[in-house]
Amino acid sequence: MMKSKDIVFLIFFAIFLALISWGMAIASYSWLPPEASAESKLIDNLFALFVFLGSFIFCGITGTILYLLFTRSVSRFDTSDGPHIEGNIPLEIVWTAIPVVLVLFLASYSYKTYEQMAIRGPMDLVHLDMPGMESAYAAPVEDQPTEEIEVEAKQWAWTFYYPQAKVTSSELHVPKDQRVRLKMQTNDVIHGFYVPAFRLKQDIIPNKIIDFEFTPTKEGSYLIQDSHFSGTYFAIMRSQVVVEPSQTYEKWLSDMATHPLVRAPNQAYKEYAIRSKPGIKTGWPTVAPADPPMVNSLE
Repeated sequence: MMKSKDIVFLIFFAIFLALISWGMAIASYSWLPPEASAESKLIDNLFALFVFLGSFIFCGITGTILYLLFTRSVSRFDTSDGPHIEGNIPLEIVWTAIPVVLVLFLASYSYKTYEQMAIRGPMDLVHLDMPGMESAYAAPVEDQPTEEIEVEAKQWAWTFYYPQAKVTSSELHVPKDQRVRLKMQTNDVIHGFYVPAFRLKQDIIPNKIIDFEFTPTKEGSYLIQDSHFSGTYFAIMRSQVVVEPSQTYEKWLSDMATHPLVRAPNQAYKEYAIRSKPGIKTGWPTVAPADPPMVNSLE
């Protein structure tokens, strides 16, 4: 039987561990890029939960080891045997049941978050008869229209087309606090639409239109990158998503619509043109990049 003082100590030790773990979970929100979409809260909350449990377990095990190290030490000349322990069935049930329950809980919570984000992998999109992606979980802002933008990914550039304004851009502009639907497609290889600040990553497979929705909530400019290896120049297949107030967004669309289409700057195409000149040997083969996209430009 455990003594009363041991029980009290364990209770205070557990409370102390919970406070430390809670602090680590709160701090973990600052380890990630700023939350710039409604969906990012889902991922950040899941990450904070894992940090809380990981900190609790780590500090609990480390604290127990240190406590035993400094309070249960014996003389180096003590060669006697320790107490003989046959086993403890209740204890074995507890230390088996707790990890099982914990793993099942984390798996269930993670799966629920994944389903709420409505992200589908390439195998799902290939083998399931899906007319389009389900929208992400975060509810659209009430009384706000849904903005629809067509996205084309190709080796190695992003193109964004706004059908209502008939505007094409190499940057993604979206209105703040309004639901946005992307209709994404590619005609060459698998690409990954990834915006770290939005916690969104969606695979884009060839010859299939994939609908995906999100709600930007914070003004600013955020990185878009290809999350898949799509060839030699995939690392420079980057763009920006600009979140701005709806009036600024509408003005940007109006201004862009007055400008003619021009070739967008494309680093992959430029580098390939240089390395393709006679007398230049790079030492490795590569796929020729697609022509630079034609976009409306304010420059």
